[in-house]
Amino acid sequence: MVVYIDLIFITNLLIDGALLWLTAWIRKQRLRWWRITVSAAVGALYVVMMFLPELSFMYTFIVKFALSLLMLWIAFGFGSLQNYIRNMGAFYMINFAAAGGIIGIHYLLQNTGEIFNGIWYTASGGLSFELKIGFWFTFIMCFVVLLWFKFVYSTRRKLESRQEYMGEVDVEIAGYHISCTGLLDTGNQLSDPLTRTPVMVMEASLWTEKLPATWLERLSEGEPDKLVLELDETDFEWRDRLRLVPYRGVNRGSAFMLAIKPDAVEIRIGDQTSRAVKVLIGLDGGKLCGDGSYQAIIHPDLVQEPGSVTTSVKASVAPSSTISS
Repeated sequence: MVVYIDLIFITNLLIDGALLWLTAWIRKQRLRWWRITVSAAVGALYVVMMFLPELSFMYTFIVKFALSLLMLWIAFGFGSLQNYIRNMGAFYMINFAAAGGIIGIHYLLQNTGEIFNGIWYTASGGLSFELKIGFWFTFIMCFVVLLWFKFVYSTRRKLESRQEYMGEVDVEIAGYHISCTGLLDTGNQLSDPLTRTPVMVMEASLWTEKLPATWLERLSEGEPDKLVLELDETDFEWRDRLRLVPYRGVNRGSAFMLAIKPDAVEIRIGDQTSRAVKVLIGLDGGKLCGDGSYQAIIHPDLVQEPGSVTTSVKASVAPSSTISS
């Protein structure tokens, strides 16, 4: 059997470097490449030592654990005990995720015959499993799993960050209530240019019980001005509440948004509740969020304007009918 020590060293250097880099990313540690490189080199040298029989005593749990602590100290320093323990927890979590992912993908790609060929029955009646994973398979899958782990973790962190700006929205019009989840957009400055009334955008699909059936398709085509001109031919009980709000979209010219004047809008974000009367509800014919996590975009003035009433989250409005998102 021919063993290429240099190839094993380089491979483990890259893998250890990737593990340390992902640990730094998760822990938001300052990344110093020379420290990451030295730490990864220490880990790679340890693997090379396994081919020296006189150093076999080093392959015990205590030595392996001590080596991981040394690698973390080289890569990130000590700082404080709490910070060091958290770095260690993140490092081991990533290692276990990578190892488990490689083994899981390996068995996923195997057929039934290959799996059973690796099972041995012991004399005592137990089972043992023989694990044979190719070198290049391990090397490639390690990076695939780490990138997958980073993507999932990044998506989760973005979702948690977005949750801080999400709240429950309740719109009241002539005793009719519509409830949904809204996202507070601090950069949203859409308002009626004449009255300076802030506009909160909602998906038109939430209003299917009140809007004429043909309106949803027309709104998705971006023709709200034509709908207003055709009101004489449509029976719509809230026609006196309709407004056309001009706006300028991204990478497009001026357009109009169909809006409805509600009696009141109540917004609950965290432990605060705001009730606004001076507001327009803009109707969007599409989806505001691809995953459906929110159906409205809350104007920042609706939770900050002096005319709004802020109360405890325990305050509630008893709707006569509610449409849940």
